[in-house]
Amino acid sequence: MNRQDLENRTRAFSLAIIALVRQMPGSKLAWVLGTQVLRSATSIGANYREAVRAESKADFIHKIAISEKEAGETLYWLELLDQSGLYREVEFSILEKECSELIRIFSAIGRTAKKKRN
Repeated sequence: MNRQDLENRTRAFSLAIIALVRQMPGSKLAWVLGTQVLRSATSIGANYREAVRAESKADFIHKIAISEKEAGETLYWLELLDQSGLYREVEFSILEKECSELIRIFSAIGRTAKKKRN
């Protein structure tokens, strides 16, 4: 997977989360959870773009780590939405699987970058 592929993949994931949040019920609980998952999910790709344009190897590693952390947070919010029963008409497993794969990808990129740094 090259840089552009991963940028496209994180953008597609963000768009899927935007579509999810757009369809959520209008309750305050849904708004709070929706806002949380929207912020963390869209941050994954934004931080990856910043990493690609990093000023140094250390900056790259740091921003990749932020992307990984944001993906982990997003997975948490998706699991809460799924397990809460608040939003029954959505199949969360597809989003959870993609988010888990993004975590693994960013983790691998970070490990590789750290090895090359040394």
